[in-house]
Amino acid sequence: MILVTGGTGIVGSHLLYSLLKENKQVRAIHRANSDIEAVKTVFKCYTTNIDALYDKIEWVEADITNIPDLTVAFENVTQVYHCAAFINFDPSNYKTLKKINVEGTANVVNLCLAKKVEKICYVSSVATLGSVPKGQLISEETFWNPDKKNNVYAITKYGAEMEIWRGTQEGLDAVIVNPGIIFGISPNAEGSGIIAKLGARGVSYYPTGGMGVVDVQDVVKAMVALMESSIKNERYILVGKNVSYHEILTKFALLYDKKPPTKKLSKTAMLFFSFLDWLSSKIFRTKRRLVKATVRSMFSNSIYDSSKIKEQLDFKFTPVEVTLKRIFNASKKPSN
Repeated sequence: MILVTGGTGIVGSHLLYSLLKENKQVRAIHRANSDIEAVKTVFKCYTTNIDALYDKIEWVEADITNIPDLTVAFENVTQVYHCAAFINFDPSNYKTLKKINVEGTANVVNLCLAKKVEKICYVSSVATLGSVPKGQLISEETFWNPDKKNNVYAITKYGAEMEIWRGTQEGLDAVIVNPGIIFGISPNAEGSGIIAKLGARGVSYYPTGGMGVVDVQDVVKAMVALMESSIKNERYILVGKNVSYHEILTKFALLYDKKPPTKKLSKTAMLFFSFLDWLSSKIFRTKRRLVKATVRSMFSNSIYDSSKIKEQLDFKFTPVEVTLKRIFNASKKPSN
């Protein structure tokens, strides 16, 4: 039995399809308020046999912070794909981030050890990697820098990685993947879906930073390949291409026959808007929309090196143009 946490997210939903098409026995946990039917949105991109595959999933209502319910989900499990996480960059949500990302991962690791699970794959992030001088490549050997201005999400994902490594010291076989910004069809419009929407609208302004991007199908393919290999206690950067925001927004705009962005955003202006956003949250209790960490990422350029997985697994990443074209084609399909 294979257990998938975070099965309703972008990685988890594509992973479920990949495992089911190979006739694997799959169990997925979900929280009480999760829309598990949204997984069908992803399945629809691959097959017309949607319900038949979906019905093979053994859904278990559990939260990774709830040990009794999680214990039930681990019965007879041999492999675990830990995709569940809380993604948020607002410092005021640090306690929740720590509870889900760090303590939740510790619970998963402890149950893997208690139930003698053969292997776990943890979906981390390039956010847990350290920094290098401008122009140099960030690799798996670029270690976490605690003195860097790390955002709260990165801090808790790093804490989660430490729980995975702690598990390996206690006898658990594990692999960690560190994907960049993941692009693909999603059960929801969060994450990279926001960038896709902006590009589709044909915005005039663009931030001057860059990012490492990867196709969700490549993330899943790498995860499964690593789990089925003899590789253990290693981590791998998953970045298909290092691109600028201008390039991504331009490619999306052209696909949707919109005018590409031509004006650079001002970092000073964005930091001011971030301050106003913070002020509004304090006075009117509004939800934060533009935290300082997000602004910093919009204007930073980090270049990631994915040669490790390319060399060890002869892995080939999907060209970003192919990924964006698939997202475009899916957005044009009728919803029913």
